[in-house]
Amino acid sequence: MPRPVKVPAAHQVLAILSHLGRQAGPVPAATVARELGLPRSTTYQLLATLAESGFVVHLADERRYSLGVAAYELATGYARQAPLQRVARVPLARLVDRTGHTAHLAVMHGHEVIYLIEERAPGRPPLVTDVGVRLPAHLTASGRAMLAALPAAQIRALYPHPDAFVTRHEAGPRSPSALRKLLVETRRRGHAVEVGEVTPGFASIAVAVLDHTRHPVASVAVTVPRPELGPDLRDVLVVEVGRTARAIAARISGHTRPAPGT
Repeated sequence: MPRPVKVPAAHQVLAILSHLGRQAGPVPAATVARELGLPRSTTYQLLATLAESGFVVHLADERRYSLGVAAYELATGYARQAPLQRVARVPLARLVDRTGHTAHLAVMHGHEVIYLIEERAPGRPPLVTDVGVRLPAHLTASGRAMLAALPAAQIRALYPHPDAFVTRHEAGPRSPSALRKLLVETRRRGHAVEVGEVTPGFASIAVAVLDHTRHPVASVAVTVPRPELGPDLRDVLVVEVGRTARAIAARISGHTRPAPGT
């Protein structure tokens, strides 16, 4: 016999958030009500409250709803905690062993990335991307890899106008349209690239770590001195960074058996 729900409104809010999190894109309120078996009036009231607090975005032109930035920050709060660091540290160390270059694990927080792990390769210089450092997501390979995996509505919420863009060395996208173009190219390649936009003379390649819903919970990146990044090394890094991102994703999902070579 099912236990009675002590706080129905809280249960309904959680059901709505969970439902939106499973969808491939924004959905109408009527669909949410129907699929969860909730009264329409209750569904609209709860969605309005969630929108006011940033957990839901109301796309008025489409008459649809999707998860908001606050929900994303809640998710990355989990990603920033020890479970992610614990499951990622060994695959990241193996990535450094295979490539001989420094590797990082980062997560999104708003429109910034936070670096959780820096696995420095022997003999390599220290970098600005140390543990705990925050950088603008749109300038870093790590951030671009994760942004490219987010829904367009979430990108618009994070970067609504040119004032949302900052630069470090007068490089990088400075408008929503420039960012969209960059992210389209990132999706096409399957990995993100940054050359000299964070630190002159260095380049980074990154791949997002996706959960079972294809949401980016983190990203793996390798940083190399720009003169060393020829076509051959670039191809190797793309393969190895992608392999590491998939290995971490498998560990997060509970599939702890590593892929060959990871």
